[in-house]
Amino acid sequence: MSSRHGSAMRLKALVRKEFLQIVRDPSSIAIAFLMPLFLLLLFGYGVSLDADHVPVAFVAEQPSADSRDFESSLRGSHYFAVSPLRTMPEAEQALREGTVNAIVRLRANFTEQLRRADGAPIQVIVNGVDANTARLTLGYLEGAWGNWLARRAEASGRALNVPVQMEQRIWFNSEMKSRDFLVPGLVAIIMTLIGALLTALVMAREWERGTLEALLVTPASMSEILLGKIVAYFVLGTGGMLLTVALAVWQFGVPLRGSFWLLWVCASLFLLAALGMGLTISTLARNQFVAGQIAIVGTFLPAFLLSGFIFDIDSMPLAIQAFTHVVVARYFVSIVQTLFLAGDVWAIVLPNALALLLMALFFLGVTWRKSRKRLE
Repeated sequence: MSSRHGSAMRLKALVRKEFLQIVRDPSSIAIAFLMPLFLLLLFGYGVSLDADHVPVAFVAEQPSADSRDFESSLRGSHYFAVSPLRTMPEAEQALREGTVNAIVRLRANFTEQLRRADGAPIQVIVNGVDANTARLTLGYLEGAWGNWLARRAEASGRALNVPVQMEQRIWFNSEMKSRDFLVPGLVAIIMTLIGALLTALVMAREWERGTLEALLVTPASMSEILLGKIVAYFVLGTGGMLLTVALAVWQFGVPLRGSFWLLWVCASLFLLAALGMGLTISTLARNQFVAGQIAIVGTFLPAFLLSGFIFDIDSMPLAIQAFTHVVVARYFVSIVQTLFLAGDVWAIVLPNALALLLMALFFLGVTWRKSRKRLE
């Protein structure tokens, strides 16, 4: 019992030492608290994958009541910022200069053709430099044209003859807000910052300063030293997760349709895997600069680019898709986006949670073995 009591006392002292070190270190505070707030504000307010108020040049070669009505319908949509121009050369020049992203052209015989059985075509020219915005703009213009035709047909008491009518139903993110998709994924990015990057830097700093060697001459075992760090940074990472979830729900209005406790369990598994990665890096690189570079390249950038946080994994080349299976954040991003937007979908949560558990065991096991080999 005395041995167990002594071990518990040492562990408590080591955890307290880690918290004191975090509080006294400005860089740790910046990474743990300021960086997550910056990312939340950036992606919550500044970054959007939606196309809104797209500048569009509107050219009616022969203005009429019909062309003005269509122009008015475009102006009434928040998707477009309409700039009426007189000629196509003016519109093309504006497109080349980047002052507009698309051109809508109504030919001189627009009104005459509109009353024919086959209808009146419109010409749409879209700037394709940004392929995502170009696709969104084209889709919005097609939708605006179809809505305008349907409204005219309804006003005249005629049926709009369309060979196929498509009724859309959008599940999970009905308003198609990119914020609702991006902000939940930030939970994984922030926990990667705290779990992997910060842990790797702190451990490497202790190697550089010699404080870790000083701990080795104490009765504390290497397992107790590692456990003290894991407990401290686990609490810190959990705090980052709670802060992100609270701001996502209450500040940015992202719905949390799944169980909070299930989210917490999965976040804990991911945080253990991230801590394992950070500690593993620190055992391989005892220099802060090297450890920081490895952590950024090996954990943060893959979490940012290859986890499905921003870019759809299914749209990537097959070789990259295969590589994403070793990116730990991939599994947690899938879980957190599902829990926020769809709910407790066990077919997605359970396999990804199992992958996180296996990766956590792997990295923590590697850390324990490497630390024992190098320090005993």
